[in-house]
Amino acid sequence: MSVCLSVLNVFSIFLLCVVAAASGQIRYSIPEEMRKGLFVGDVAKDLGLDVKRLVSGRARLVINDNNQYVALDQNKGHIVVNERIDREKLCAKKSPCSFSLEIVLEDPLELFSVTIEIQDVNDHSPSFPKKEINLEISESTPTGTVFLLDSASDPDVGINSLQSYSLKANDYFVLKQHTRTDGSKYAEMMLQSGLDREKQNKHTLILTAVDGGEPQRSGTVKINVSVLDANDNAPVFTLPLYKVSVLENALPGTTVARVSAVDADEGYNGNVTYSFTHLEEGSSYPFQIDSYTGEVKITGELDYEVFPNYEINLQARDPWGVVGVSKLIIEITDVNDNTPFITMASYSGKISEDSTPGTVVALISVQDKDSGKNGQVHLNIIENIPFKIKSSLRNYYALVTEENLDREKRSQYNITLTATDEGKPPLSVKKTFNLKISDINDNPPVFPRALFSAFITENNSPGVSVLSVNAKDSDENQNARVSYILENSDVSGSPISEYVSVNAENGDIRAVRSYDYEQIKELTFVVKAQDGGSPPLSSNVTVKIMIQDQNDNAPQVLYPVQTGGSLVAEMVPRSADVGYLVTKVVAVDVDSGQNAWLSYKLQKATDRALFEVGLQNGEVRTIRQVTDKDAVKQRLTVIVEDNGQPSRSATVIVNVAVADSFPEVLSEFTDFTHDKEYNENLTFYLVLALAVVSFLFITCVVVIISVKIYRWRQSRILYHSNLPVIPYYPPRYSDTLGTGTLPHVYNYEVCRTTDSRKSDCKFGRAGSQNVLIMDPSSTGTMQRIQSEKSILDEPDSPLEVSLSPLTENHSVFSDIPFFALALETIYLGICSLMKKLHLYIVHVKYLLFRV
Repeated sequence: MSVCLSVLNVFSIFLLCVVAAASGQIRYSIPEEMRKGLFVGDVAKDLGLDVKRLVSGRARLVINDNNQYVALDQNKGHIVVNERIDREKLCAKKSPCSFSLEIVLEDPLELFSVTIEIQDVNDHSPSFPKKEINLEISESTPTGTVFLLDSASDPDVGINSLQSYSLKANDYFVLKQHTRTDGSKYAEMMLQSGLDREKQNKHTLILTAVDGGEPQRSGTVKINVSVLDANDNAPVFTLPLYKVSVLENALPGTTVARVSAVDADEGYNGNVTYSFTHLEEGSSYPFQIDSYTGEVKITGELDYEVFPNYEINLQARDPWGVVGVSKLIIEITDVNDNTPFITMASYSGKISEDSTPGTVVALISVQDKDSGKNGQVHLNIIENIPFKIKSSLRNYYALVTEENLDREKRSQYNITLTATDEGKPPLSVKKTFNLKISDINDNPPVFPRALFSAFITENNSPGVSVLSVNAKDSDENQNARVSYILENSDVSGSPISEYVSVNAENGDIRAVRSYDYEQIKELTFVVKAQDGGSPPLSSNVTVKIMIQDQNDNAPQVLYPVQTGGSLVAEMVPRSADVGYLVTKVVAVDVDSGQNAWLSYKLQKATDRALFEVGLQNGEVRTIRQVTDKDAVKQRLTVIVEDNGQPSRSATVIVNVAVADSFPEVLSEFTDFTHDKEYNENLTFYLVLALAVVSFLFITCVVVIISVKIYRWRQSRILYHSNLPVIPYYPPRYSDTLGTGTLPHVYNYEVCRTTDSRKSDCKFGRAGSQNVLIMDPSSTGTMQRIQSEKSILDEPDSPLEVSLSPLTENHSVFSDIPFFALALETIYLGICSLMKKLHLYIVHVKYLLFRV
C-alpha cells in the first residue's frame, strides 16, 4: 500500500506541473483514496495570485456538496485533501469522475472555479453474488446445451474493471465469454460431452473472474453440477380402458372410479399426477379427478337425457412432463325422472258438427326424455266424450271423432289428455285443450208452440201491434238469423196481406186495417220463419187473431114493426086477467157477448098501472084486471138497452087496442069526419083490391076454401091448447133464451136476408089468440091489403090490420055489405096460404144456413 501511495504522490506532483489556468478556471486530477492533508494543487500560483491576497481577501472554498473532500490552505495557497475520496461512492460507474468548487475572494470580490477529477485506483477485486452455483442437469441433456452462469461484478472502471472469466479444465463443460453493449462481460457454460449419472452423478467446477489492474485482482465461485437421472420411462395406467356406470340421480361428491398409473423411474421421476385431457374449451364435465389419488368424483348433476355417457381421456404425467394415457367411459344409467310432455303437432281448435266418425281432430306428439320403459308412454282421454285416441306413428297419436257431433247439444269440449309412462313409479302429465264445434245449418227455426193466438178489439187503429211471434234457431251466427214471412192466404176473398203485416226482423204482427167484428170474427193465417243458412231452413206456425166485439151496434127491434106509413096495434079483450100476454117485443143486437144482452123497460105508457114489460124477455103483460073504464087506445113506449159499455138502446111504440070486438076498435080508432078525398082514395084501393082478389078467386077458389077451413081448425086447436110450439131463431142473431128474449111458448117467424142489417121482410105471428098486427108495406114482400074499415090513429098513418077470427060468431066484415064478406073470405084464405108458404121458405133458408 505504501508503494501505491508513493506512486500517487509522484503522479500528483506531475499533474500539478501540467495543470493550466485560464480565465480564472483551473482543473486538477488526483487519484482516489488519498490521505488527508496531501497536496492537491497550488491555486495561488495557478491563478496568479499573491498569497497575501488570499489572506487579505479572506479566500474560502465553496463546494456544492455536503462532503468536504478538499480544503484551502491560505498561508500556502494550496488545496489539500480534507477527507478520503472513494470514487466508486462518488461516481459509481461514471467516468470520468469529478466534482467542482469555487474560490471566493473579497475586497475586491473575485470568484474562481476549480474542477477536481478523481482517478480510479484498482482497489476492488471481481466478486460473484453467490459463493456457489448449483446446477441440476439431466443425464439426457444433449451436448451443446448452454447454461448461463452468474456474472461477477467489479466496481472499478476502465482497465481496473472485470476483464475475463476462466473455468477450471474438465471433460464435460467449456466456458464461453460474451461482452454486452455496455462493455460488461458475462460467461456461459456449454456441455461438450454427454453426462452419465450412473458414472458420475456430481461435478465440481471453479469459475474465476479477473480484472486488468496492476496488480491484477480476481474472484472465484464454485459450480456444483448434479447429474439427474434421465426420465426415460413414461407412466403406464393399470388398465388401457376404464368403464363404469352410475345412476343419473347420483349426488355430487360420489366417487365414480379410481385410476392408477405406474412409472418405472424412481424417485422424483416416478412421481405421477393425473388429469383429464382433450376436454373441449369451456366444457363443464360434471366430474373431476384427484391429481394425486386418481379418484374420479361427481361434481355436478347428471342427466341421462343430455349425456347418456361420457368418454374421458386420462393422462398420467411425471415431473418432467412424460405422460401416459388411458380412457375412462362413464355410462349414465337412466332413472324415471322426466315426466312425459304433450305437444299439439296439428290442431285447428274447431271441427264441423257434420264431421263423420273417424275424422281427425288433432295430431298429438307425446315425448318422454327417459329411455326404455321409462320412456314408453300411453295416451288416454279421461272424460266420456265422443272422441278416441288412435295410434299413428311412433310417439304420435291422432285424436278422432267416435260419434256424430251435434253443436246444438254441446257446442264445445274441454278435452283432457293424460300421458303416462311405464316407469316405476310411473310419471304422468295432463293437458287440457278446448275444441269448438262449428255450426252447420241443420236446424230449422222452431216456434215455442204450434198456435199463436191474440185478441184485438174491433174498430182498432191501423198499424197497431197485435202480437209477436218468435222462433228460436238452435244454430248460431247467420244460420240462426231468423226472418219472418207472411204466407199467402185469403180471407173472405181478399189477401191476408190486406189485414195483417209481419215484421221480417222481429216477427211483430200489426193490423193493416181497422177490423169489424160483424164482418169478420177471426183471422187465421200462417207465418213462416226462415233462417239465414244456405240452403235456408224454415218452419210454419199458425196465428189466430180473434176479434173482440165492441158495443158499436144498437139493438134492432124486429117486432112490432115500426113504419112511417101505418100503425101496428095489439088487441086485448076486456076480459083479460092479470098477467095476460099482450104482445112480445122482439129485438136483436148484432154485437156479441154481453154487448148483445138485452133488457126491456117500459119508458112511457098511457096507463102505466095497466101494463108491464118483462125485463129479460120483452113480454108485455097486464098487471091488473082490465076494466070497462080503461081507454080502448093504449100507447106504450118500450126502450130496449144492451149490456155494453157504454150501452146503446132503441125504442119501439106498441099500440094496444083494449076491446072485445073489432067494431069497438074501429069506433075508437076511426075518424068518420074524413074528407071526401080520403073516401075516394079508400074506394080506389078497395076496387083495386077487389079486382086483384077476383082474379085470384077465379084461379084458385077451391084451394082457398080448403085452406080457409084448415086454418080455422088450426086456430081453434091453438086457442084451446097450451102445447108448446118449436121456436125458430134467425140465423145471425143471438139466442137470448137465457135472458127471456125468445121464450119457448111462442113461435116467431122472421123472414130476413143473410145480412141482418138489410132486412127484406119482417113478419110476426103469435101463438095465442091475440091479434098480431103487421105492416106489410115495410118491404113489399107481403101482399098489401087494406081494409075498408081501417081507422087512422094519426092523420098520416092509416091503420092496416090482419086479424085472426077470435070466435066463430065474430067476423071482421059483419057490418058491411055482402060482397065485402066474400072479399074477406078470399082475403083470409090467401093470407093463410101465403103464411104457410112463407113459413116453408123460412125453414128452408134456416136449413140451408146451418148446412
